[in-house]
Amino acid sequence: MARILIVDDDTLIADSLIYHLSGEGFEVRAVHTGAAAVEALDQFQPDLVILDIMLPDISGLDVCRHIRSTSTVPVIMLTARDEEVDRVMGLEFGADDYLAKPFASRELLARIRAILRRVELDRKGYSTQNIRVGDIQVDLQARRVFKGEQEIELSSREFDLLAVLMRNAGVAISRDRLIDHVWGRDWIGDLRTLNVHIRWLRLKLEDDPASPQLIQTVRGYGYRFAAPEEFE
Repeated sequence: MARILIVDDDTLIADSLIYHLSGEGFEVRAVHTGAAAVEALDQFQPDLVILDIMLPDISGLDVCRHIRSTSTVPVIMLTARDEEVDRVMGLEFGADDYLAKPFASRELLARIRAILRRVELDRKGYSTQNIRVGDIQVDLQARRVFKGEQEIELSSREFDLLAVLMRNAGVAISRDRLIDHVWGRDWIGDLRTLNVHIRWLRLKLEDDPASPQLIQTVRGYGYRFAAPEEFE
């Protein structure tokens, strides 16, 4: 039974989510402040966090940043306004997905299931091989990334996106295919989410993110990771 932590100061929303998600077989706990969320992360050990961006004590963004400093647990950010700045900030602070309030419980459930399916595949050892291109190495089983000897910390989504690109090094992959592989075919959201994650990966992996050599844009189509022979 997957454990879901809800962090939202609106008790009506939190209670509604507890009711719906418990009815779907999840073990659910709700807290209403950022400080309580930080404490619950250690005590409850959730498999997924639903995190409101607006909290009464500290920002949900700060909570997300704290989560990413210690864990790769998936985070779905809730925003009160459907504004691009909230979405982008949430993704840049390490959220895996976002939903703007008000939202349909069915849509949230679809996103939760898509994320947990991906995590379960990882846990079952979907692939145990290592991938190396240039000085970037990905350990698919341990979900660790190295640039040379230095380990690079990635969010869960960033890791999955990098793994897809590096498995297909030298091959252009369409935006739609990347979305399907990383977010799931039942994902409903802004395609700019992919752009944000690509930009974040470049900041972490490229020597010069403004002139990327590893993760290349294929204009009008998608992205490709540089082929191994390009580093010889």
